[in-house]
Parts: sequence; structure tokens; C-alpha cells
Amino acid sequence: MNVFDFAIKMEEDGKKLYEKLAGGTGHTGLRGIFTQLAADEQKHHDIFLALKAQTRAGTMEDTPVLEQAKNVFENLLAHKADSGPVKGDLEAYRYAMKLEADSFRLYEDAAGKEKDTGARDLLLRIAGEEHKHFKILHNIYDFANAPSQYLAWGEFSNLEEFHQFGRDVD
Repeated sequence: MNVFDFAIKMEEDGKKLYEKLAGGTGHTGLRGIFTQLAADEQKHHDIFLALKAQTRAGTMEDTPVLEQAKNVFENLLAHKADSGPVKGDLEAYRYAMKLEADSFRLYEDAAGKEKDTGARDLLLRIAGEEHKHFKILHNIYDFANAPSQYLAWGEFSNLEEFHQFGRDVD
């Protein structure tokens, strides 16, 4: 299996996983994040199909998912949300993080071997998006897992109090 076939399969698997996670959450903000992650994976899939066919893949717009995720987390923290709407399946979040980390490494490695500057730049941009996806998933995992990790969880009435807690601990 060549790198493009492998990448296409990884993107298909990622899209299916994010669609499943989107369908399994009752939280509108998280559903939006997972839906956007699935759309990003479809975009990457289509780019790899074009690269495999040796046609010009064109340009790729930056993903808005990181900003969307920041807004969702600020909203969750501001409303003292417990982990109920995001608890979900922690194992699924870990698996998704592994997919994203594997994708990032694969695309970065492929970019290092690519002779065509345009294709190399595109691979590096996709690797960067996969890294962003990993960070988002890591935050979702940490947020969902926090009640079992931190005694102070849920004790903050607003974001300012949360940030002050971090400064007080330092």
C-alpha cells in the first residue's frame, strides 16, 4: 500500500470516527466540533485522492475548528458545566488522538520525502491541521476526564476565577 492509499484510508477512518462522536454527544458545541473535524478529514481525503491521481490538488483553506473549539470550552467553563455532556467514551477520544498523532507523523514524513514544493507545502499544511485536531481532542479528553483527576473541578463560578486558580497554584 502506498502512502496515498494509506492516507486516504486514515482520513476515511477519522471521518467515520468523528461522525460517530458527533452523533453520540448531546452537546451542541461538541457536536459542531466533531462535525467540523469530520469535514476536515473529508477535505484531506479529497486532497490525497487528487495527489494519488497526480492531478493538482489545489489550495486548502485553513480549518476554523480551533476557534470553534476555543469558544465551546470557554462557554463550558463559564457555565460551570460538569463533564456530563462531554464525558462520552474516553477510550474513543484516546483512539482519535492516536489517529491524529499518527496522521501528523505520516504527513510530516511524506513531506520530507516529497520533491514537489507545492505537494510538500500541502502535506505540511495537512500535518499542521492534524496537529490542531490532536490538541482539540486532548483538551476534550482532559475536560471529560477532569472530574476523576482534580478535586477542584466545578468549583469555579466564572473564567476569571478559573484563571486565578492557576496563578494561585504557581
